Amino acid sequence: MKPVESLRRRVAPALEWALPYWTRGKAGRETPEDLFRLLYLGWLVAFSFKVLGASWDVSWHFKWLRDDLAPPHLLNSVGTAIALALTIIHVYTGYGVDRMAQRLIAWGTGVFLVAVPLDLINHRINGLDITSWSPSHLMLYIGTFFMICGVIRGWFVRARPGRMRTLVLGGLFVFLFENVWFPAQHQEYGVYSIAAWDRGQPEAEPILIKFAADQIGLPVDDRAVALHFALPVPDQLYPLYAVIAAVLVAVYARAMIGRMFSATAMVAVYVAFRTLIWPLLALAGFPHSAVPVFLIVGALAVDLSFLIRIPALRVLVGSLAATVLLDQALRFQHATFIAPPLVTPMTMVIGWAGLAVLWTAVEWSLSRHTLRAQEREAVVSATATP
Repeated sequence: MKPVESLRRRVAPALEWALPYWTRGKAGRETPEDLFRLLYLGWLVAFSFKVLGASWDVSWHFKWLRDDLAPPHLLNSVGTAIALALTIIHVYTGYGVDRMAQRLIAWGTGVFLVAVPLDLINHRINGLDITSWSPSHLMLYIGTFFMICGVIRGWFVRARPGRMRTLVLGGLFVFLFENVWFPAQHQEYGVYSIAAWDRGQPEAEPILIKFAADQIGLPVDDRAVALHFALPVPDQLYPLYAVIAAVLVAVYARAMIGRMFSATAMVAVYVAFRTLIWPLLALAGFPHSAVPVFLIVGALAVDLSFLIRIPALRVLVGSLAATVLLDQALRFQHATFIAPPLVTPMTMVIGWAGLAVLWTAVEWSLSRHTLRAQEREAVVSATATP
């Protein structure tokens, strides 16, 4: 009974502190500072579990046949459980979020929870479905995307200006960037998988290779099996996704954090994480992956473009610079180390056009919803001034 009694002594004060806050309320209600920080610390913990589980999950699926109860899935589920609990708290009590943040978190969590059983059904019907770009997988990323966007908005709107606000906001953007870039890891693992196949030393276990071969009706020794398994999407998708999706997240990060080189720091932290986890997974016998170091150059182009004060000119120069520099950095990484297959310059022209259009929309949304750091701090100062 001693352990139980010890646990009760620890839990009782926490419940005594928390229970008075468990009251129904509307979004935007005044939130005590200690409760506000605890809620967002919980989000940081939840997203940390999800990132660790997801990072292991990609490598796991390039080695073993899929298993619903695989350790990476269980680790990811811990983060999901914490996120669900926090969502319930925000929705029921209204603490820590405004109405928009509450909706984003609720809808994001809802989409994610719907996607989980759909993904399980998809695997039962279609078999392996290794690609990260399948509809059910995309629903998981989209749900997580809206969830993190809601958390970012909640912290951005209600946190007090200062170093802590900047650091937490930067950390949340790292989680957002990881989620957005996650499906592109398929190609980063895929290039290593193809190289290992060509060496006659496939990294995947024989049971996984045979399963993939049976699914497309080819013999195990056919290279098409490796291509179907490792690179099942067009080569153009990877650089286009880098130019458009990765850069747009960097634009939002730079505008909302409001510090010079904040976008570069965000991407650099993500790349550092991938660089650190790479040898750990390799030592444990899991497949290797390319690390998207080239993305740092695109983020740097975004940071430098914010030196231009005229929005239209910033979009034009920034989108062109980010596209050209990303293309050249990707080619350099491909030549010196390893990276997904290269594409023709026309692909990058299409990427630049798409980025310019969407960056214009981003500039409008930043002003429309008061999401620039300087504008938000001015609002906070005006509100605090008698």
